[in-house]
Amino acid sequence: MRIAVVDDNPMNITVVKEILKRAGYSDMLTASSGVELFALLGLRADGSEPEDAKVAGGGDSHGIDLILLDMMMPGVDGITACRHIQQSPRLRNIPIIMVTAIGDSKKLAESLDAGAIDYVTKPINRIELLARIRVALRLKEQKDWHKERDRRMNEELLLAREVQYAALPQPVDDEGIAIDAIYRPSEELSGDLYAWHRIDDNRYGIAVIDAMGHGISSSLASMFIASVLKEAMTKQVEPKRVVKELNRRSQQLQFADQLIQYYFTGLYMVVDLNKGVLEYVNAGHPPGLLIRGDGQVESFALGGAAIGLFSEIATEKHALAIRPGDRILLFTDGMYDLVGSDYEEDREASLTELLRPFDGRTPVKAIEEALFGGELREGAEADDRCIVIVDIK
Repeated sequence: MRIAVVDDNPMNITVVKEILKRAGYSDMLTASSGVELFALLGLRADGSEPEDAKVAGGGDSHGIDLILLDMMMPGVDGITACRHIQQSPRLRNIPIIMVTAIGDSKKLAESLDAGAIDYVTKPINRIELLARIRVALRLKEQKDWHKERDRRMNEELLLAREVQYAALPQPVDDEGIAIDAIYRPSEELSGDLYAWHRIDDNRYGIAVIDAMGHGISSSLASMFIASVLKEAMTKQVEPKRVVKELNRRSQQLQFADQLIQYYFTGLYMVVDLNKGVLEYVNAGHPPGLLIRGDGQVESFALGGAAIGLFSEIATEKHALAIRPGDRILLFTDGMYDLVGSDYEEDREASLTELLRPFDGRTPVKAIEEALFGGELREGAEADDRCIVIVDIK
């Protein structure tokens, strides 16, 4: 453990160093002013952070684990120095103990408000000083442990995000159909997913799924259902059978806490280019939209029970005729954040009006910029957002 002792009085530094040395703390640095302390920490003389500042605990900070900082010094006093250190993201976790010869409670309160975690008064009591140092170093050790854990967690989340993105299908641009998606997770991981599969020369299976909640737990559940969905789309094909298979397999998600039950809303459809029809089953999901080439908009039917809530669910298959020039939009409920109403009927109508202009002549990139280029409406909570865009050529 490296301790920095800062005092404008050389005798005080000598006394503190001797106390620390006899207690087994041999790794020490000293500074006689706030400016010298800034130099040790890699700050500018005015206490500001250089643009090329290195990570806390290394480089120009000399790996300092604790600062014993005199409150009253000429030029940059201890409170000012403490405040500048707390403003640095790489240094703010270094514990600071103020050393003061005054008993002014207002000054002591000011130093604690500036970021100091404790204080000792002069003349220094050896037992008290060492006890406060031990407490401060234990706190520093705990903070460092949590910081390292958070760093590893963040790296793992980024890796998991890459895996989740890699599992999503690539855009399709075939002779009779084009399929693409806009995918905007609210966090590193998402509970939304989409998938499509070419069944044969004329038929395509397309799905959009939304797991309960968002974040790590819902993303893990969605990855499970994604693997099931891929198999079901290949083997079951027909919409009612696919949704029933998803429901059956979702029952395998068992938890020790019986109050926790993950469920999914979803819409799965089969587009038959040869027959000019799409057939779909909606399981508690927001209804999709069919934007005709002439600008007319038709809405999908509302869905029944969500996937995973019950061991058996009733499914109803619906059909819509499709023609060249039509555009199909499937989306998750996070899209409702883009409209102002909280009432179901109003938000359905509002979202329909919002999406109406984006017919088959509007490129996907232009839709993404128009929908997500700005901020959320005031008061809206960020949610995972996904929209699948299918163009019939």
